[in-house]
Amino acid sequence: MRRLVLATLLVLGMASAPQAGTVAYRIDTANSTVAFETDFGPDLITGSFPLEKADLGLDFANVANCTIDVALDVTGAKASFPFAAQALKGPKVLDARGHPRMTFTSTSVRGEGDAARVTGNLTIRGVTKEVTLKAQIFRPKGSAPDDLDHLTITLSGRVNRSDFGATGWADMVGDEVRILITARIDAQG
Repeated sequence: MRRLVLATLLVLGMASAPQAGTVAYRIDTANSTVAFETDFGPDLITGSFPLEKADLGLDFANVANCTIDVALDVTGAKASFPFAAQALKGPKVLDARGHPRMTFTSTSVRGEGDAARVTGNLTIRGVTKEVTLKAQIFRPKGSAPDDLDHLTITLSGRVNRSDFGATGWADMVGDEVRILITARIDAQG
């Protein structure tokens, strides 16, 4: 895939592309993943969450106008081994029964080098904290520079689960959770 980053679009003057202004995108859920990993002693626990909904608005002429609003289904969380999935959804960690949804809503987006920084409100277990994720956008190999209809966006970052009250099994499981979202998106319209 050829890298097509929001900040690069601004520098290259692609504001004149046919899709200037904010464009709504829909996520191809079958080809997108919301993955995480955390330390489990010398090993890793990895897993994923299904997307419940995602609303994206990208403005390649003014990156500050971009918006992201995502909801994840906590009840459908998967982990690298069965006990971890059960514990993850249980009352000591994510409490899926009491808080079946995890959400992220962007509050600001700014270009930074070959990427963008997306700051927003992440809500887990009913607790909302501000987090910042690194975002990059890629265009399919061989596509025209002004073809922005089908893209892949990656978002990555780290959170401490204890900040959200997800403190169960702290003696065995690390506090830091690393997030990697890979979303295949298509322009609506």
